[in-house]
This record gives sequence, C-alpha cells and structure tokens, in this order.
Amino acid sequence: MVGVCNQCGLPQDLCVCETIAREQQKITIKIEKKKFGKKYTIISGMTREANIEEIFKKMKSKLACGGTAKNGQIELQGDHKVRSKQVLIELGFPQETIDLM
Repeated sequence: MVGVCNQCGLPQDLCVCETIAREQQKITIKIEKKKFGKKYTIISGMTREANIEEIFKKMKSKLACGGTAKNGQIELQGDHKVRSKQVLIELGFPQETIDLM
C-alpha cells in the first residue's frame, strides 16, 4: 500500500504539493557584501514545501561554490546571480516567479 499525502490526499507517487508550492512562491535573488568585502548571493522567498536543503545541495554542486541554507534562505559564496536563476529554472521553478535585485 502506497502512503497518502497529508496535504492533498493523493498517493505519494501522484502528489502535486511540491509542484504547486514552486509555482506559488516569489523568489528574490540579490547580492550582499559581507565581512572583508566578500560577495554572497542570497536566494529568499522559498516556502518550506520546496525542500530548501535538497535545492541548496543541487545549486552548490552546479555552481561549484560553498554556502549555507538557513532561516528559509540560501546563501551562496560569490556572485552567482544570473547563473543561480538559470539553475532554479532547470530545477522546475517558473521564470516569472524569480526576481533579480
């Protein structure tokens, strides 16, 4: 017997909760200067249903950089504003919901 999703009530293999969550959120990508003038790419606006840890691991791997995922946002070391938008689009986020600041 396949498990049932608590949110949508569909079987786990047919669950659409993550897809709906990706389409409804407004993601912002910006650059911040931190200690010693280092640049960080900050990605915020993702909801808990989007599985931030998994997205973070994939982005770190594709962009070949370090970083952290905390407080509902992703921080990547370096200036990866444009490239991170492309990676998010590849991961299934709609282009209209991603803003570069």
